[in-house]
Amino acid sequence: MELINTFAGSPVNRMGNERRNEDWLRRQMDDPNTGFLPLWQLRALMMPGENLRISWCQKQEVMPFIMEGATVVFLGQINGIPHFTVDVSASSDQKANAPLQDYGKWIDVRSAAASCSGPDAAILAQSRSMLDWHSRHGFCSVCGQPSHSGEGGYSRRCADDDCAAMHFPRTDPVTIMLVLDDEDNCLLGRQKFFAPNSYSALAGFMEPGETIEETVRREVFEEVGIRVGEVRYIFSQPWPFPSSLMMGCFAQAETSEINLDPDELEEARWFTRPQIHEMVNSWQDQSKLRMPAPLAIAHQLAAAWLRGE
Repeated sequence: MELINTFAGSPVNRMGNERRNEDWLRRQMDDPNTGFLPLWQLRALMMPGENLRISWCQKQEVMPFIMEGATVVFLGQINGIPHFTVDVSASSDQKANAPLQDYGKWIDVRSAAASCSGPDAAILAQSRSMLDWHSRHGFCSVCGQPSHSGEGGYSRRCADDDCAAMHFPRTDPVTIMLVLDDEDNCLLGRQKFFAPNSYSALAGFMEPGETIEETVRREVFEEVGIRVGEVRYIFSQPWPFPSSLMMGCFAQAETSEINLDPDELEEARWFTRPQIHEMVNSWQDQSKLRMPAPLAIAHQLAAAWLRGE
């Protein structure tokens, strides 16, 4: 089973140096080949079909929203062609009246990513995270005055010249780990809001002054009371809900008795390798014990362990 890293593998050249130039950005927007990906309440405009695909709009189709002050972010170039994303949420707060429905269907990014190509999923992640960040950071966190977008959407500057604080998109680092013992077992947990029979890898946000390894050990001990020794990094995944970087690890348990923190988890238990194999293959069957869907890094970590990685 090949590793699937949903939301990674973007085809976009973000043009980090060029996008600082406002004249250059205007030329990108005016290019007749430029594509615009609209998002409405963080749902993406998608073309239905056997495989969903992004419904790229032309400038004239989104210009009314831009003229009314819609947030626009320069995604970058794909094969030399400029691409932007634009937030059209202000046009309506009711899905029945959402705009641009003649050009596609509004679908939440998590659902769309499960059915579209890998490159499109990566573009959706970038677009959702960037527009969500702008919607949450309209005011300066230093002085409280309004802030304005710059650098193609990759910064915000306080409008008060006496403050002039600069703000940049944030990505929150999260460790997610399969806890393994010496008897070929794997520890998984579930939270109260999980779907029936669903279990996943333990996870937690990094805190200031921590390494990845230290975060893994702290989080596992806090959630299930198990001491972890060796920590091995496997791979990472962008997770645009709202904007995290999931750092997947294997964690070697030094103790086995579970002491559950009920504020963190509803249940945690050890599973054998055959059980994990069944849970990975049964992710769609709510009647069976199961892992999350393949787009989640927890699923891919379990699959990697089963392959002996």
